[in-house]
Amino acid sequence: MALVSDEADGSLNGIFDMKTNNARPVIGFIGLGDQGLSMATAIPEAGYELHVWARRPGDLNALGNVSYVRHDTTRELAAACDIVGLCVSTDDDVMEIVADGLLAGLRPGSIIVNHGTGTPGNAVRLAHTCAPSQVAVLDAPVSGGRPSAEARTLTTMVGGPEAAAARCEPVFRAFSRHVVHMGNTGAGQSAKLFNNTLMMMNQANIAEIVELAVRFGTDPSKLVEVLKLGSAASSALTLLGTMVTRATVDHRAEVEALGHAAVRGGDGRARRRCNRGDSPRLGWGARFTGAAAPSRSLIRLDLT
Repeated sequence: MALVSDEADGSLNGIFDMKTNNARPVIGFIGLGDQGLSMATAIPEAGYELHVWARRPGDLNALGNVSYVRHDTTRELAAACDIVGLCVSTDDDVMEIVADGLLAGLRPGSIIVNHGTGTPGNAVRLAHTCAPSQVAVLDAPVSGGRPSAEARTLTTMVGGPEAAAARCEPVFRAFSRHVVHMGNTGAGQSAKLFNNTLMMMNQANIAEIVELAVRFGTDPSKLVEVLKLGSAASSALTLLGTMVTRATVDHRAEVEALGHAAVRGGDGRARRRCNRGDSPRLGWGARFTGAAAPSRSLIRLDLT
């Protein structure tokens, strides 16, 4: 399967060219998790009307004093919105939400944005699913983790119709320092997976150095802290102990497995095949979080 597709993109660009106006779009958001919560709260802070839905209504309490409109169903939310952002865990979750009322409630010319990390293939499938309803799809995963989401400094990598991307860019800038339109449908997810793969290669090198340091009797925690201050500093080092913690190591291991499956030609089914019993954990993160894990990361296993 091709990583990106322009079939669904060209047929929808004209719709958004005609719809473009100076009125601020109404924004829906689903997925108030580790990054999604801060992304959602940034939207009304930037002056946009925010509409939300959650499987567990209690999750909405995390929005605090932010101004928002609550909906009981995804279809009800969709009917009120021009753009709906999704920041959920898996491609399966995205497809389920879209099929379970979201797409049916959207008007022609609306836009669905997937901010979660997924496969380029699923981005193409989602775009094809929505095209008959004249609803555009952007794959717009973000990089930077919760710290960058809270600081409104995420990097958003966008794939999909150019006119839809231009319509959404001001919204993305509510929580992003950088917004880059990478190309056609799937290009955003491709960029994110390559970003993650390079990050994991750096993490694998860290794991190897830490193992060597432990054999020499060096305190690994102190070593990592001093390396952050020297010329060896990197994003992989900086995020160690912040994005990767005891609470997040399992989830991030699954994302690691997804990245490898997609880059090596897999699709969303690869993620479903990776359960906690047979998917390697993040060894470099486990060393510092206390989670049970092999010392070598998935990227190192694949390279040997």
